[in-house]
Amino acid sequence: MTKNVIHVVGTGTIGEPLIALLCDLRVSLGIDEVTFFKNTPRRGDRPLLEQLTKRGARLAARHEHVGEFRALGFEVAFEAEEAIKRATVVIDCTPSDMGLENKEKFYKKYADQVSGFVAQGSEEGFGTPYARGINDRVLEDSKDQFIQVVSCNTHNISVLVQTLAAVGGGLDLEDGRFVCLRRANDISQDSGFIPAPKVGKHDDPIFGTHHAKDANRLFKTMGHDLKLFSSACMLNSQYMHAMHFSLRLGHKVTREDVISRFRDNPRVAVTEKTTANSIFSFGREHGHHGRILSQTVVALPTLTVRDEHEVVGFCFTPQDGNSLMSSVAAAMWFIDPGMAKSHLGPLRAYLFQEV
Repeated sequence: MTKNVIHVVGTGTIGEPLIALLCDLRVSLGIDEVTFFKNTPRRGDRPLLEQLTKRGARLAARHEHVGEFRALGFEVAFEAEEAIKRATVVIDCTPSDMGLENKEKFYKKYADQVSGFVAQGSEEGFGTPYARGINDRVLEDSKDQFIQVVSCNTHNISVLVQTLAAVGGGLDLEDGRFVCLRRANDISQDSGFIPAPKVGKHDDPIFGTHHAKDANRLFKTMGHDLKLFSSACMLNSQYMHAMHFSLRLGHKVTREDVISRFRDNPRVAVTEKTTANSIFSFGREHGHHGRILSQTVVALPTLTVRDEHEVVGFCFTPQDGNSLMSSVAAAMWFIDPGMAKSHLGPLRAYLFQEV
């Protein structure tokens, strides 16, 4: 009998919680085995490896590092490329652009043996862009073996647009502007913190930053070419990304309409809180591995409607939480398209309606 094996490449801020999530929900998700690749054997990573292997994940490494991992007290179950070629689905959680490099060096080589490959974040060119609940049909329609799960802030932009602009099966949006107020680094990271806010450049003359550009690419898979523009600013915080949004709609709305739409979307969480630390704390206490899997957390006190057409407000991005949901959804589709939706049931406990 063929095994359903998910192999995760990388154990960083996305890889580690993803491996834990897959292991904890392995039976209900219909996964037979979870393997993961760790690039560098470090003594400081022993607790991480211990917890992941205790959950049932099996370690893969390069041949030259097997002895070093053994010295740390861990047996390597598979050589790096062996783990790829025996997997049903490979999810790449390496730093930006390494997914593209791995695709060219390894994934294309084993494309006839692996059902699908998924990459995280800003890996434009890896494959078809995807976000759970936004363009699910693309998994079936595109037939692409390579899927790019868009970044956490792109998830946020996209669900805001989908929720507020959807009218009669289409999107009635005249203009969408977003300011991504990004945390400096993850609380797990020792480097990259900044002493003061740092404003970002507009690298794209049409979309500003990659966040709006990627959201446009996402909606293009559904036949929509949306007018979106984003800016980014990095803040000296480790809690959560925040976002200011302004959506100009082609139809009239009231503040009550807006709140009702947000409350009715199961992938949107609403909150009366207005601080990142209080929302982050809720996720730490009630999320899986501290993650909120909702695509956005909208701060209700900040919502306002200008001229009956422009919706303005602030929301918070659940960092890697929203992309974790999309990664698991894509992997489940590659394993069994007919059962993918039903297998995701256990994850819905972490899609909060209110924070």
